[in-house]
Amino acid sequence: MKKPEKLEGTTTVGVVCADGVVFASDSRAVAGYLVASKEARKIYKITNQIAFTTAGGVADAQNLVDMLKAEAGYYSMHEGEPMGVVSCARLVANIMNYYSWYPYIANLLVGGVDAKGPDLYFVDMDGGATKEEMTATGSGSPVAYGVLENDFRSGMSTKEALPILVKAVRTAMKRDIATGNEVRAAEITKKGYRELSPEEIKKLA
Repeated sequence: MKKPEKLEGTTTVGVVCADGVVFASDSRAVAGYLVASKEARKIYKITNQIAFTTAGGVADAQNLVDMLKAEAGYYSMHEGEPMGVVSCARLVANIMNYYSWYPYIANLLVGGVDAKGPDLYFVDMDGGATKEEMTATGSGSPVAYGVLENDFRSGMSTKEALPILVKAVRTAMKRDIATGNEVRAAEITKKGYRELSPEEIKKLA
């Protein structure tokens, strides 16, 4: 089976900060030239310390999220401790590699905070996983990267980084037709996973 040449639609961004990991995305889901949804979820809580962003096929992404939520729960019960970020990234990468001839059409950002500190990985549809400090996925990622490369600096706090990620997604909305509607954002720190409210995001913008 021939694999698709590119993933259509969306912009998601993620960065590692001194005190955690920050994610942001748009909320538009497209089917060709149709805006299929204006309220699509692209940031998912896996555990209280790990989250995903998804770009690609909605059903594939949701299936992977459900699978990893279950696996993280099994791991915690069996090992008596939460799954680490790198373990979660490697597991989903192995799953995607196993099905690479009949692929999950998705690119993921896997990030969070564990005993080793903040961590972030990019996982592609072939099952490749790379450790990142700053990354983006989706059709609007080239535009988002322009903002991230210019404004983000290593060692920033989540509070400092959040406005930059919101700006990156908003900028992608202006140039990428498949990125649009609302900005969503979340942070993962030692305190756990937290999604920002629409009011908080408007203040950041």
